[in-house]
Amino acid sequence: MKRLPILAGWMARPWFFTLWCVLAAFGTYTCMYGFRKPFTAAGFGGAETKAWLVTAQVLGYMLSKFIGIKVIAEMTATGRSRALLALIAAAHGALLLFAIAPPPLDAACLFLNGLALGMVFGLVLGFVEGRCLTELFVAGLCASFILADGLSKSIGSILLEHGVTDRWMPFTAGLLFVLPLVIFVWMLKQIPTPSHDDERARSAREPMSSADRWSLLRRHGLGLTGIIAAYLLITILRSLRADFAPEIWSGLGVGAQAAVFTQSELWVALFVAVGNGAVVLVRNNHRAFLIGLWLSVAGLLMGLASVWAYRTQGLPPFAFMVLLGAGLYIPYVAVHTTIFERLIALTRERANVGFLMYFADAIGYLGYVGVMLGRGLFPDKETFLSFFLTTATLLLVAALVTLLTSLGHYARRRTPIPGP
Repeated sequence: MKRLPILAGWMARPWFFTLWCVLAAFGTYTCMYGFRKPFTAAGFGGAETKAWLVTAQVLGYMLSKFIGIKVIAEMTATGRSRALLALIAAAHGALLLFAIAPPPLDAACLFLNGLALGMVFGLVLGFVEGRCLTELFVAGLCASFILADGLSKSIGSILLEHGVTDRWMPFTAGLLFVLPLVIFVWMLKQIPTPSHDDERARSAREPMSSADRWSLLRRHGLGLTGIIAAYLLITILRSLRADFAPEIWSGLGVGAQAAVFTQSELWVALFVAVGNGAVVLVRNNHRAFLIGLWLSVAGLLMGLASVWAYRTQGLPPFAFMVLLGAGLYIPYVAVHTTIFERLIALTRERANVGFLMYFADAIGYLGYVGVMLGRGLFPDKETFLSFFLTTATLLLVAALVTLLTSLGHYARRRTPIPGP
């Protein structure tokens, strides 16, 4: 997948370069979701069976995040696009096996699917981090996994309504995304490396050795602990909301209509992308870093307010799901777009966002796997909403406390601990 010289002149135009990067990152990751999430729209004969399948995929996804701590941190620009296509091809192959494999081998197929897809985000991120407009680019990238979560469920539901079976629906859905995926990965390949201005503003992003990784964690351990603990709690809650969306909507009295998944997440994606992307206007890295933390606090407070309003004031179900989703995704996306990006830019560490994101993601998905392994404690479909609301309240409060602890740590400093 070679770069086209004819695009070089167009890439020098800021508006074209920005639009190209946002569209390429957004499109690639949206397509990835077409190979990951449509299966969650199916019932598979009961909540217990579905929970096992979700757990199997998340286990693979989590393991991939742990592997990615090393692989993504050390990844060079060469070969990113080929690796992207190879991983998604492997994930699609696993869905074909899922369609024909009997239980319990079907769960193993979804494990392989998650294992292949877990490193896709880091590969896409590598094309757009370390730039003056990184927040804008990554906001577009993150908007994709908010919107694509609902879109993929809608596509899965439509296929089921048209007679595709539970088992063949995930593979069939993936077929719809193959051609768009190739086009968007080609677009990523055309993005030039960061300019000198980018490196002056945000620092050069280098592959990290094992020594580099441990050195970074030692220097920032206290501050990162609060951020990653909050990220862990948010990951658990957003995953519950995403993977059990049909059950939550049913409890809200709306029903798992195909369109509702996309409609709600479209509003969440717009809200979060605009809020987090706007931080790109703040040039001072220290100020932007703290704004990212405060924005995250505001998101958690919004999430708590939405739960309270639904329980006590009769907030409409659609508004509740949108506000809760925005409250969760604002801090979740801020970690991707601003907090880690500006921390590296501020300290000039030999580091890359991919390493910090995969370290946080590995811990976050480990926590979610723990929750899923204890799913026997989950109530039945009829009472799942009450369980979810209580869980949301507890996790949001705990995340708020840990994030405020980290904010206090960094706010007391004029700058965070400097790098070497």
